[in-house]
Amino acid sequence: MRLVVALGGNALLRRGQSFSAEHLLENVKIVAAQLARVAQKHELVVTHGNGPQIGLLALQNSAYKAVAPYPLDMLGAQTEGMIGYLLEQELANHLPPERCVASLLTRVEVDPGDPAFQRPTKPIGPVYTQDEAEKIAQAMHWRIAADGTGFRRVVASPRPVRVLGVNPVRWLLQREAVVIAAGGGGIPVVRAADGTSREGVDAVIDKDLTSALLAQELGADCLVIATDVDAVYLDWGTPQERALGKTRPQDLQAHFFPAGSMGPKVQAACGFALNTGRKALIGSLAQIEEMLAGTAGTEISSGGGAAQSGVPAAA
Repeated sequence: MRLVVALGGNALLRRGQSFSAEHLLENVKIVAAQLARVAQKHELVVTHGNGPQIGLLALQNSAYKAVAPYPLDMLGAQTEGMIGYLLEQELANHLPPERCVASLLTRVEVDPGDPAFQRPTKPIGPVYTQDEAEKIAQAMHWRIAADGTGFRRVVASPRPVRVLGVNPVRWLLQREAVVIAAGGGGIPVVRAADGTSREGVDAVIDKDLTSALLAQELGADCLVIATDVDAVYLDWGTPQERALGKTRPQDLQAHFFPAGSMGPKVQAACGFALNTGRKALIGSLAQIEEMLAGTAGTEISSGGGAAQSGVPAAA
């Protein structure tokens, strides 16, 4: 199959870990070992989140006062290169020497009129206590919002309109390369006033929405959204919480999922299933082979029948 696998930012840096290079590399090694097994059987495109990493770069960026801070599109390009390099190297360490691995910087066009620019929702960077968050918001002129039991900086996250540079990805897949692309949702760009050129914008695109768009453009057989939970849950965090196995997008869309966490994943998976008639999977990266076999995670497909709760997705 041709797969697009979207890695959550927490697969690369787990909650509670320090933002050290050592922790990032340690987690990438685990991720690469799991992905390499999949790459031996399938065509593979890997995308990844960058929320923790771009937030750290923004903090480091703001510490140097001699120049204005770099905008988020440039910081996004930095994280795409940094994480792409680590994934490329570790995947290559697990695959035969003749199997090429390539990481690409990917520009993604967004609409400059997207209302998301006025309503930031994308969490990036460290998790703070409420007192810490209020102080840093005042000092940095940042917007802060609740994220789980803590608080994080939130930034604009416009919807992806077009993935630029899809043809090089196709070319590499035809030559049996493993491709790493659209990291961090891609580098956000808009059409300039002249209508022909493009320019970067200060935003972070949701990587799951971009991954779904990329998977659709590539004609992928399956979109896999790998996260830090084993499935999509209804009534998460309550005594009534229950995992979903196989479900239809129209059934899943009837439920509410938070914008800062599971919401974009569900939206992306449902959109891919509805637009292509193919399946999307949401679950733990550690169970990716089981998800592909239909014995773990949540499977979303337009012909899937009524939602099943507390059971694995059917094969």
